Amino acid sequence: MSNPGDAGWIEVKGARTHNLQDIDVKLPKGQFVVISGVSGSGKSSLAFDTLYAEGQRRYVESLSSYARQFIGQMKKADCDSIEGLSPAISIDQKQGSHNPRSTVATVTEIQDYLRLLWARIGKPHCPQCGREVARRTVQEIVDDIMWNMEAHAVAVWSPIVRSRKGTHSDLFRQLVEQGYLNGKVNGHEVEFESPPQLDKNFRHDIDVRIDRITCTKDRRQRLTEAVES
Repeated sequence: MSNPGDAGWIEVKGARTHNLQDIDVKLPKGQFVVISGVSGSGKSSLAFDTLYAEGQRRYVESLSSYARQFIGQMKKADCDSIEGLSPAISIDQKQGSHNPRSTVATVTEIQDYLRLLWARIGKPHCPQCGREVARRTVQEIVDDIMWNMEAHAVAVWSPIVRSRKGTHSDLFRQLVEQGYLNGKVNGHEVEFESPPQLDKNFRHDIDVRIDRITCTKDRRQRLTEAVES
């Protein structure tokens, strides 16, 4: 087992906040830890007024002086030392949303920032092969298809509906009017001129077959147009 002073532990020495009487505590990081005890034993004093308060104070101190003037700074926790502490988030059970679908991100209002972060610096990967999905031009995609599938027939598909309720009868009619006659509904190939009757209370997936092409040099322009669609 690692020593308490290592990166895998939070070590509190001489905590004296409120009801705490000069206690020493060692908590493992990266795990669920429950602090329990009778009323008045100092549970909240340790969790909120010591660990959270000190984690928040240290985080705010790391910001620029300009940023600190807009953030309320907490007092230093009454203890001898705390090691291994990271920036902390606190959620009090007495406040916040009562929505059963609430998460830590929604209650603390950081969800929108996290979404922006993952969208800007995240690297998506293919759920089937695990390879990183990189941005490519139409010509790069066509070159890849022509290289790997030369003289073979390929079908170009496009997802139209993903996990959405409804009969989608209007969509089928619009696709036929636009010249798209074949596709897949919930993984099964269908003809949109005679589509299946879908239950409006269930979620459905619909894909359109843009084109079916044999990869030869004289069909390159047609393949390019299908990919662009």
